[in-house]
Amino acid sequence: MNAPETLRLSKRMAELGLCSRREADAWIERGWVFVDGERITVLGTKVLAHQKISIDKRAALEQLSRITVLLNKPLGYVSGQAEDGYQPASVLVTENARWRADPSRTNFEPRHLRHLAPAGRLDIDSTGLLVLTQDGRIARQLIGAESSIEKEYLVRVTGEIAADGLQRLRFGLELDGHALEPADVTWQNRDQLRFILKEGKKRQIRRMCEMVGLRVVGLKRVRIGAVRLGDLPVGQWRYLGPEERF
Repeated sequence: MNAPETLRLSKRMAELGLCSRREADAWIERGWVFVDGERITVLGTKVLAHQKISIDKRAALEQLSRITVLLNKPLGYVSGQAEDGYQPASVLVTENARWRADPSRTNFEPRHLRHLAPAGRLDIDSTGLLVLTQDGRIARQLIGAESSIEKEYLVRVTGEIAADGLQRLRFGLELDGHALEPADVTWQNRDQLRFILKEGKKRQIRRMCEMVGLRVVGLKRVRIGAVRLGDLPVGQWRYLGPEERF
């Protein structure tokens, strides 16, 4: 009989959606994690799938204090670290750039600017909804290996689409030697397409369009899961509300 499979505690906590693996390791070091009621302080501890994992209330409170913001990214900013002289979109998250119509009652605090990381990316020449978060659970939900959250884009194009181009955009294309997942692609008008994807390979939509004879001249993300860009002005941001879920 094979021995039961064990998993690293931090990995198991991430799988259960308790936190990110990095957060789990930090909590273990602080003594904030319990397995079957026993406090665990050793990194790398292995657990069985059936064991009960719980966290100290201090960990829960710390997690509740972490914020997520929604930014309408303008052209000319990169999503992550600064590169090639271009600034990261996170520099736009300032007290003065907060949307005045933000429905959230969250009071701005300087600590909200620390450790904000993009949960997904938008190309430098794309605009629209970008999520920046301090919460590892949200990052994993949006960009984890098992994520299936829809992302919706409005895409302006030029050129003459191939006869079977629309069908190929929906299913049948490959990038980097791998078949793409099915996509929901429809014409909105004569020069604009709507894409709904569940994956996000680098410059995916632009490369897909090139394969069927089209050139992208404008790309805006308008929705991630159940969260929409809405009326958020370009270059401004708002807090993700406590009732909002991706």
